[in-house]
Parts: sequence; C-alpha cells; structure tokens
Amino acid sequence: MKNFWKKLNRPIYALAPMAGVADSAFRQICKSFGADVVYSEMVSATAIVYNSKKTLELMKFSKAERPFVVQLFGSKPEHFAQAAKFITKKIKPDGIDINFGCPVKKVAKQGAGAVLMNDLSLSREIIKAVIDNTSLPVSIKIRSKVGETDAVNFLKKLSDLDIKAVMIHGRTVKQGNSGEVDFKIIKQARKYFKGIILANGGVKDRKSAEELLRLTGADGIGIGQGALGRPWIFSQLATHNSQLITNKLIFQTALEHAKLAEKLKGKSGIIEMRKHLCWYVNGLAGAGEFRKRLVKVKSIKDIKNILK
Repeated sequence: MKNFWKKLNRPIYALAPMAGVADSAFRQICKSFGADVVYSEMVSATAIVYNSKKTLELMKFSKAERPFVVQLFGSKPEHFAQAAKFITKKIKPDGIDINFGCPVKKVAKQGAGAVLMNDLSLSREIIKAVIDNTSLPVSIKIRSKVGETDAVNFLKKLSDLDIKAVMIHGRTVKQGNSGEVDFKIIKQARKYFKGIILANGGVKDRKSAEELLRLTGADGIGIGQGALGRPWIFSQLATHNSQLITNKLIFQTALEHAKLAEKLKGKSGIIEMRKHLCWYVNGLAGAGEFRKRLVKVKSIKDIKNILK
C-alpha cells in the first residue's frame, strides 16, 4: 500500500476524529467542502476482535471519503494486532490511526486513549503491533501533555518506529477541549519526528488556522469542533476565500447532510442529526427558537418545515 500522506498538498486540512460526530454522512459533507483527509469515529480494537456489529458499522465508508483513516483505541497490543489485520483485509481504508489523545473518563478507565501516553512501553508495543500487521500507513494522535509525559518526550522515545503522521492536540489532557493551545510543543516535535505533523486545537476560522500553522510550523491542521455545523471551513481555508455564508447555503447543507444521514442510518440517522442541526443554526437570528424545534425532528419533512 502507498503512503497517501506524502501525496497530499500542504498545508493539509484534515477532519479530526470525533466520537459520536464524525460518521460517514458528516465526513462526506466535509469532503464535499474540500477536507483533504477524514478519520473515522474512535473504533475499539477489542470490539473488532469480538466482531461487534455496531463497531463494524463505524468503519463503513464511501469511495468519496478517500483518503479515509480508521482510528483505533484500546489497551491490548494483541487486540490491536488482530484489528489491524482485519481492517487491512476487510475494510481497506487508506490508513490506520491510533488514539493516544482521548481524555474521556470512560476510555481512560479501560487504560486507553490519553492515559496510554504515561506508559511508554505499552504505547510502543501497541504501535509496533499495528505496524507489524498492516501494509497501510500508520499514524497516531496525541496530546501536548498527559501527566508527566509531554508530546516531545513521547515522540522522542518512538522515533525509530515507522509512524507516517502524528496529529498533536495542543492542549493537555487536563484541559480537555478548551483553553490555551501550546504552539511551542508542537513546533519542538519536529526535532524528533520526521513524518507529517498535523496541529490540532482551537481552529475556528482562517485567522486561527493561519496562526496555528505559522506558530507550529506543522504540515497541516486537524479540525474538530471548528467544523461542527460549519463544514465549509475546509473550503474557506483551502481556497483562502472568505465566501459569504448565507442562510441559504447553511440550510441547503444541513438538509443535504440530513438526507445522507437518513440514507445511511434510517430513522436513527435523523435522531442523530438533531445535534448537527443545532450546530448549523448557531449564531443565526432566532437560533434559540430554531433549536427548540430542531431537537424534536423525526423526519426530513420536519426539517424542511423548520428551515423554510
């Protein structure tokens, strides 16, 4: 398998992996606005081993999403090894990513996500297990700091492994998803990491994206919350235009997104769309009134009636 990372134009604009949000419908919408790479929601390596139907659903993707990366989380190297084999053979994405950044307590309790950064030897075993069992390019997502371990130390200890890309969330695990982003540590990571570096955290518009790129010297950025209800952020960044975002564009995109969600997941797709719809109307005149009605939608018709 080719390393797709090398072929991408710089700066790279990626849709960061987001559990419960970055499903196939949302990824396709972001791709249509020019996202260069999209990641799956977090997929449990252990659940793949136990053949969980729900987990297999999380990895379904369409051709339009390529390059598409499956992101794994877990704490057992042997499960990662099996999962990597399965994904390579059956799912056939463009890459596999390993999560070392999730701050969620439920994930931490399993010894997975960000807490792994504190256990260098286990982290190393996990990365090696994936690299040894796939021909796909392997990437990782980490935090600026977890406990006593910062991103630079972590990457330094793994510098001999064939990791093609790293997304560094510039906030500590304690900060979660808010507060100051540590630009300096992302910049220092370059010393110990020769692959692609994506900076992540705090991007909400062109100005914050350009600042993140300038101050970190990264090859690109991962956009998470900044794309919620605003998937056009990718085209604004890639083309350097601040196209006027009209209500018409917002409603059209929301409706297209909802139709895709229904097509892929049926009724439950519409229920899951409710939060997205609320994000789409954020900042509009009468947003509060919109949200009250949008959290109750049950069909495309309901959505059309409200957005009219």
